[in-house]
Amino acid sequence: MVRETLADYFGFEEHGTDLRTEIVAGFTTFLTMSYIVVVNPDILGVAITDVPGRTSSEVGQMLAVVTIITAAVATLIMAFYANRPFAQAPGLGLNAFFAFTVVLGLGVPWQTALAAVVVEGVLFILLTVAGAREYVIKIFPEPVKFAIGAGIGLFLAILGLQAMHVIASDPATFIQFNPVFAEDPIAIISVVGLFITFALYAARIPGSIIFGIIITTLISYAASAIGATAHPAQFEKFGTPISLYTPASLTGDTAVTYSVAGYDISPLVGAFIDGFSNVDALGFSLIVFTFFFVDFFDTAGTLTGVSQVAGFLDEDGNLPDIDKPLLADAIGTTVGGMIGTSTVTTYIESATGVEEGGRTGMTALVVALLFIASLALVPLAAAVPLHASHIALVVVAVLMLQNITDIEWDNLAHAVPAGLTIFVMPFTFSIAYGIAAGIISYPIVKTAQGEWDDIHAGQWVLAGAFVLYFFVRTSGIIQGQL
Repeated sequence: MVRETLADYFGFEEHGTDLRTEIVAGFTTFLTMSYIVVVNPDILGVAITDVPGRTSSEVGQMLAVVTIITAAVATLIMAFYANRPFAQAPGLGLNAFFAFTVVLGLGVPWQTALAAVVVEGVLFILLTVAGAREYVIKIFPEPVKFAIGAGIGLFLAILGLQAMHVIASDPATFIQFNPVFAEDPIAIISVVGLFITFALYAARIPGSIIFGIIITTLISYAASAIGATAHPAQFEKFGTPISLYTPASLTGDTAVTYSVAGYDISPLVGAFIDGFSNVDALGFSLIVFTFFFVDFFDTAGTLTGVSQVAGFLDEDGNLPDIDKPLLADAIGTTVGGMIGTSTVTTYIESATGVEEGGRTGMTALVVALLFIASLALVPLAAAVPLHASHIALVVVAVLMLQNITDIEWDNLAHAVPAGLTIFVMPFTFSIAYGIAAGIISYPIVKTAQGEWDDIHAGQWVLAGAFVLYFFVRTSGIIQGQL
């Protein structure tokens, strides 16, 4: 009875899926993104420090609980309202901007930064209901839409290979092959796990990605049990100084343990209200603008790229009813800011669940339920090593490159924006910056070809908005107003 009810509600037959496939897809997505339960408190914890009556450890636990609640709420909305297999949580990059740039760099109280997140979320809700966000995404140039998937694929590849210790940072070349690969058990085990996963996938084994993660995890724990240790150097996440990326043990992940005080998040809930006091209007507006701009185009890019893999896009490259997942994102951001975390976004790791066959909100429901379950248990992020879960990102990255066949490479008006979109995403560690490169270049190249009358006026406006954003973001104007 329950199976039939779920099948009818989520439309399994219409989407060519079934309950087992959706559950496997949900587990896969959760395993690849559950690291956020550990990483988000790690990042925000350096900025949210002065919580009355709480130790730094207890604040970290509170932030983990808030992260879980926010991810669950946003993803449940995605499941039941949008009926899409996309998972949401506080976004990486956005949380780093919140902590390191706004709070630590600009000296803005964390309560005020949370107020900016809430304002951004409310703006998103209003714009989504009015249809403005959907309109903006629809006027993305066609080559940019078709390039987003491949760009995200390369972005995922860098994230995955870095966590697997196959690549490392280098002061001269920025990225290099792990110079101690043969001495690093994480690197060796990760590569073995990756090829096992590819073999399972090539053999069309259902659940191949999740089996690859499990096998790699078991090998990792077995190696750790006999005393293997990871090389600790050169594996910091680019621009994000957090300990999770410099593991001293083989499993390499920091476990989050909970105490009773850690469950009491009342000091964070509603803290944004205090943030509105003594706010400089212009400086606050610039912070909201930056949060808004990055999250808008990160979410738009992720939804478009993952939808391309799932076959959701129409012939014009648009996602039908995109306003529904956008509203889930907007509500998640608003709720997150109200209870104490940074901006919520749709996760590119959703592509792993889609690749496993997830096509409906049932996949998102499974992810949300696993987040809720992790409130009562030690988070699964602490049980599954980062290098094991991120094997899935490399597998999906390879598969997402097939999307470049949709691009008209013999037409420079398509090749230039598409190429820049694909290249800039991984090299700047930003989906939004990749989209910006494509959107700015498109009208310029079209005009140079004498096809200026084919350019939508809104595309010029978008290009101008991105130029303005980069000026605000990089000129020091924000610092000058605070």
